[in-house]
Amino acid sequence: MIYIGLAGWGDHDAIYPNGSSQKDKLKEYAAHFPIVEVDSTFYAVPPENSVQKWINDTPDTFQFVVKAYQGMTGHGRGKIPFSSREEMFDAFKKSIHLFKEAGKLSMVLFQFPPWFDCTKSHVDYLRYCKTKMKDFPIALEFRHQSWYYPQFIKSTLDFMKSEGWIHSICDEPQAGVGSIPIILEATNTYKSLIRFHGRNIHGWRKPNQGDWREVRYLYRYNQQELLEWKKYIIELNKQSKDLYVIFNNNSGGDAADNAKQFIEMLSIEYQGLAPRQLDLFSENS
Repeated sequence: MIYIGLAGWGDHDAIYPNGSSQKDKLKEYAAHFPIVEVDSTFYAVPPENSVQKWINDTPDTFQFVVKAYQGMTGHGRGKIPFSSREEMFDAFKKSIHLFKEAGKLSMVLFQFPPWFDCTKSHVDYLRYCKTKMKDFPIALEFRHQSWYYPQFIKSTLDFMKSEGWIHSICDEPQAGVGSIPIILEATNTYKSLIRFHGRNIHGWRKPNQGDWREVRYLYRYNQQELLEWKKYIIELNKQSKDLYVIFNNNSGGDAADNAKQFIEMLSIEYQGLAPRQLDLFSENS
């Protein structure tokens, strides 16, 4: 199965009817896509009542890709409100266990920062993360190119396979050591994650100028680029039973259109989506 969705559900105005309130957006989102990436968990460990609401707002077959909390991946943006690493991991697991109990957790995504390079201490930390998260399916995404240098790439992929990591395969600007190439190799026979970050190399390279989050993912994939990825997806689906595809090119509102374009290109018709609000009052609803 190939599941296609977006990063977050709040910033995709094109798919919401006029007047949709923030609290109802996930319900409407689930009428369009079968999966979503939860980005808010990166910034703060969510209270369990929020997680329960997200579960209640989505159909039974809906799936969440949950980003690991920033303190767990070493980003260190702002104060970490935990006294120890163990407390932080335990709080995160307690928060997201409801996703798992509901059968709606596809995976937890550990996305490491550009300075997390291929060193022995970082490999050891990955082992620690895997041990702490042993009861959850977890995906691994690097941002430092050294993990895929010719002398390390085989060891990196073999390590991910032996430790049970799901490979997060990325399409992103090729901007030196702070970006990774497209590596079309699954490390888990059941699941693989594919994330489309866009190809805005200018926004990727200059994160300290202006509000870089507004421009970093400003990119619209064209037909030729998506057709190339169609071939990649077909090949990856031979390596992994289920593929989870996330469009993260949100800055200009392009993610939803590109995702729908890709769904059509792959001739996918999802069953079990939520009813669309606009359909409730139509003659044929």
